[in-house]
Amino acid sequence: MPPKNHTTTVTEVAPDLFRLSTFVPAFGLQFNQFLVRDEEPLLFHTGMRGLFPAVQAAVAEVLDPKTIRWLAFSHYEADECGALDDWLQLAPSAQAACGALGAMVNLSDMTQRPARGLAHDEVLTTGRFRFRYRATPHVPHGWDAGMLFEETTRALFCSDLFFHGGEVEAVTRDDLVARYGTALTEAKGSPLDFSVPYTDQTRPILEATAALAPAILLPMHGSAWLGDGQRAVLQMADMLEEVLRPNTQAAGKLA
Repeated sequence: MPPKNHTTTVTEVAPDLFRLSTFVPAFGLQFNQFLVRDEEPLLFHTGMRGLFPAVQAAVAEVLDPKTIRWLAFSHYEADECGALDDWLQLAPSAQAACGALGAMVNLSDMTQRPARGLAHDEVLTTGRFRFRYRATPHVPHGWDAGMLFEETTRALFCSDLFFHGGEVEAVTRDDLVARYGTALTEAKGSPLDFSVPYTDQTRPILEATAALAPAILLPMHGSAWLGDGQRAVLQMADMLEEVLRPNTQAAGKLA
């Protein structure tokens, strides 16, 4: 758990869409949450419990944290939803929202209030914004993994996809595929080497994601990105096949 004395910066990526980012030097990573200001405010990623005070303060720069309605995330992991119960305790109307599988196998026993389990392609409406849930098992990792695609801004909340380290700029148009490839290559031989699996469904899932034609990419670690998201996701699919397929063959050697 990171120490509790970090500062979280706030950047408006698009109208009423905010990136909240905390750089943790011990990990060499930015941990990002995304706040959507609407009739029913939504926070994507709660962050780890150790970051809760900093993230709460950042949310308060935009809106009253107690008015958060939806606490969404991709998959069950500390940086995705570690502070979920802290948020549920703070915001009386808040409810977790994740894939139906994650709600059933994880949150049904782990949280103080029932979660909203989203089916593949189900739409969560917060007022002006429409969040389409896309189930993406094992992309980036975890059988419960999924993403949200906001249809009016064409923003893809892509979790650990396009992961890259360092204290980087809040928003960029630079090549995130290259940054992600570098991060995966540098992880080889480390405990993070097998953090992203490559399965026979990886490319079909990414091709379906690319077909959404996102214009904004919102990774949990690193810069938010603006540009031709369809092209970027397809380029990432090629890169992952090149970098990760050898890992699939090597994984058998761990037995």
